[in-house]
Amino acid sequence: MLGSGSSGNAVLIECDGSRILIDCGFGTRTLAGRLKPIGVDPRSIEGCLITHEHSDHVKGAGAAAKRWGWGVFATPGTALAPELVKTQVHVFEPGMTVEFPRMSVTSVPTPHDANQSVGFVVTSRSTGARAGLFYDIGHVSQAIAHACEALDILVLESNHDVDLLRNGPYPRWLQARIASKTGHLSNYDAGVFARSAVTRELNHLVLAHLSEKNNTPRVALSAMRGAIARTKFRGALIAAPQDAVVGPFTPSATRAEQPVQYALF
Repeated sequence: MLGSGSSGNAVLIECDGSRILIDCGFGTRTLAGRLKPIGVDPRSIEGCLITHEHSDHVKGAGAAAKRWGWGVFATPGTALAPELVKTQVHVFEPGMTVEFPRMSVTSVPTPHDANQSVGFVVTSRSTGARAGLFYDIGHVSQAIAHACEALDILVLESNHDVDLLRNGPYPRWLQARIASKTGHLSNYDAGVFARSAVTRELNHLVLAHLSEKNNTPRVALSAMRGAIARTKFRGALIAAPQDAVVGPFTPSATRAEQPVQYALF
């Protein structure tokens, strides 16, 4: 996780030395700075898949593709984003699978106030390991629930605490948008879904897109721990920060192999 929140999102995925990026909501200088501590050359990334057209997910994609020669993949609706107008975009329909040499990436339609937004399930060709990434979702649809069966890694939105949102600084119209069925997933709703979705085989549950105004890592983690306390989940639970790199999250990890948060210089 290279950063997750309203100021930018990017997730690096590697299978057998092949690398892709999910979202590119940071400028090229910031992105290069976050890849350097983990020893990743931006030119080694094969492609960038975009979940939707909001700027915190797409604003750096066009410039990064031009600078480092990436392929950019998005739905037709997302491809209309102003940040991509000068970029050649490989278009796929929601629900389609994008194939890479070492992995396949299946898109899943998501309920968000964006034009053809999607989440992704990435599957390793060599091991069959599966990682699901679902954030910026107003609620967990049946399609998302089905896609999250038998995962090794789950990146799930836990955007806001309901009370902190209600009593926070945002105007009422923005509170209503965030809390809507096409807004963002609350800590409570993330916990309700996780309680039914996590399994003993899930190695990592990563809470993503935490609000800086209406949530804290402590509140989000506490809510999730309470929700999954009596489940079979025995993996690692972590909240992804906005301004730091954290990981790696590996399918073979044990409870003793905790992800590391990297200092950025």
